[in-house]
Formats: sequence, structure tokens, C-alpha cells
Amino acid sequence: MLYLLFEYLHKHYDIPGLRLFQYITFRASISIILSLIITTVYGRRIIDFLHKMQVGETVRNLGLEGQMQKQGTPTMGGIMILLGILIPTILFANITNVYVILMIVTTIWMGAIGFLDDYIKVFKKNKEGLAGRFKVVGQVGLGLIIGWTMYYNPNIVVRETVQDNVKNTSSVPMVLRQKGETFYYTQDVKSTKTNMPFYKNNEFDYAKVLKFLGDDYQKYAFIIFLAFTVFIITAVSNGANITDGIDGLATGTSAVIGTTLGILAYVSGNTVMADYLNIMYIPNSGELMIFAGAFVGACVGFLWYNSYPAQVFMGDTGSLAIGGIIAAFAIMIRKELLIPVLCGVFLIELVSVIMQVSYFKYSKRKFGEGRRIFLMSPLHHHYQKKGYHEAKIVTRFWIIGIMLAIITVVTLKLR
Repeated sequence: MLYLLFEYLHKHYDIPGLRLFQYITFRASISIILSLIITTVYGRRIIDFLHKMQVGETVRNLGLEGQMQKQGTPTMGGIMILLGILIPTILFANITNVYVILMIVTTIWMGAIGFLDDYIKVFKKNKEGLAGRFKVVGQVGLGLIIGWTMYYNPNIVVRETVQDNVKNTSSVPMVLRQKGETFYYTQDVKSTKTNMPFYKNNEFDYAKVLKFLGDDYQKYAFIIFLAFTVFIITAVSNGANITDGIDGLATGTSAVIGTTLGILAYVSGNTVMADYLNIMYIPNSGELMIFAGAFVGACVGFLWYNSYPAQVFMGDTGSLAIGGIIAAFAIMIRKELLIPVLCGVFLIELVSVIMQVSYFKYSKRKFGEGRRIFLMSPLHHHYQKKGYHEAKIVTRFWIIGIMLAIITVVTLKLR
């Protein structure tokens, strides 16, 4: 809102300094600062309020060292993260930008699902919380909204180079551009393409998955794109939810992922950098950097209270929202196929649970007793059972997350 106000003032009045708000990097910087202030300064008041309302975590005794000491620690601290994201975004981002609108919807949508789950656990005294099928319905619903908007909204386009020998048969005009001494034509068009490392031109078209249907396969592109969108949002939000098991693990890992996505959003919205990295230029996507700044600031600020020993837990209010945000953000800047690498920590945690449960059921049917691959799942609990301290596990997972973030950026340059 402040962005629109200052934009209006800059156009109609000659006030020094207002031009700064035209720069994405400046607005992203103050977005980070405000988010940190909200989560650290005002976060203390939120924690005190949660104490007053007796919103304490109910801990099941799983035989982990120091686990029962966390009994009664305030949960639902994800509210701090949501406020730290939404307030700076609404103030400093262009809220008429379709990408920003979708990220605000994603934050509120997934935050509401997580809040309802925590509310049932805390106030209704139901340890199971919101039934899993309702969570999946919410995740699928968000995936459908994002997929539908990405496919049909006229403001969501990508810039493609038009070959000299290709005649323009669409209503979209071609624009003559120059790179060095070379001239070429481009078009801003609707597309189901996305960036994919180790693939020709770093681009992959979802529609080609259905190429076996014949020449009319493009007509069914929407179906496969929507299916991928729903799957990615559901998988990543559940992965983040599972990772939130020990103090600071999900928060710190998410801050690293958010930083990487923010950088990728900036270069995807910059013609020069996108061309250098050989990734698609996505008009207006650079505005997402303001959201990314608020997201990273909120995660780091929350870590002030969530690092070991945690004074507050984010609960599903925060973890489901974080996962949904990361997935939706990656889809919008068309980097979702990098998620297995970038969100490798989430993936490993999720896969460890799937492997543990699947093998337990299989061995119980075959041998009459359930057997386990890990001492306990998710994976971070396995290392706790082996005697590693929480702080050491978290720090090493952060290091792995940073390495994966670097690999993600490097793979985009490989072609």
C-alpha cells in the first residue's frame, strides 16, 4: 500500500527520496528489516499472550532426551511468522501484482489450515488435530487455485525468443531486441514451460508429457500442469510440517530456501541476468523479492525465540504455511523442478517417514512383526536416538541446506 502511495506521490509531486521505492532491492531490504522487528520485538508480546492463554504444547513421551522438558512451551507461534510476512508485503510490495496476490492468498490459506489444526489440538484437547483428509483437501484446493491462475491469467507470461524463420501467427506482437551485435525477436506468451537443470536449454514443457496423445497434446497441457502444481504444493507443505520436529530446524532451513528463491525471483525478473543464466525471463516476477525478503526476515526473527532451547513452537500454523509458501513461490518463478535439490532436507525427512511406515507394514505382513529401517522417524529423531544433541543435528542440517542451495543455483548455469 505504501508502494502505491509513494508511486502516486512520485508521479504528481517532486518530493526527494520517493524514487527509492521504485527499486526492488530497496523495498526488499526494508521488508526484511520490518519483518525482523515484528517477529523479534513484538514476538515477545505474542509469546506472553500465548502463555496467558495457556496455549502450550502437549508432548508425547517418545523416549527422546530432553523431550519432556518442552511440555507446556507455547505453540501456534506461526502467527508471528504470518504477521512478519504479510505486514511488510502489504506495505512495500505492489499489491496489484498477480504474483504478490497469489503469495498473500497462499500465506493466509495455508496459515488458516495450520491454525485450525493447532486450535483443535490445544483448545479442543484432540491430539490428532485436524483430520489428515481435510488438510489434503486444503492443500489440493490451493494447488488448484494457483494452477488455474498461472495457466489462465493474462498477466502471467514468459518471454520467449522467436526464430527468424518462424512466422508470427498469434495475436501477441513480436519485439525486436538486441544482444551485443545480434538482433532477435521475442514474445511474451502463455506457456507451460519451466526451468529444469541438466536439460536442453534448461527448459521443460509439461505439455510434452502428453505428446503420446498425438498432435493435439497441447490441448491437454492444463491437466498435467495442474496435476504437477497440486502434487508439489501438497508434498512440500507436508515435508516442511514433518521437518518441524526439533528446535530451529524447519525455521533455519526455510530461511536458507527463502533466500535462494528470492535471488532466483530477482534474476528471473531481470532481462540481463535471466539471459546470462539462461533461464526464462518472467515479466513482473521480480516483485516477489519483496515477499521473499519478508519471508526470510520472519523466519530469522522467529529463530530468535525458536532456537535451542525453544521459547515457542511454530506449530502447524507456521510449518504448513512455510511449506505452502515455498512450493507456490517456486512454481510462480518456474523453478519448481529444482525443489528436490533446494528442499533436499524436507525431501529426506519426508522420504524417511514414508520408508519407515512402508517397511514396517510390509515386514509385519511378511514376518509377523514390524521392523524398522531407522531407530525413529523422521530422520532427525533417528539421530536423536543415536545420542546426538539437538543443536548439533540442527546445525548440520542447516549446513546441508546451504550446500543444497548453492548446488541449486550452480545447476541453473550448467547447460
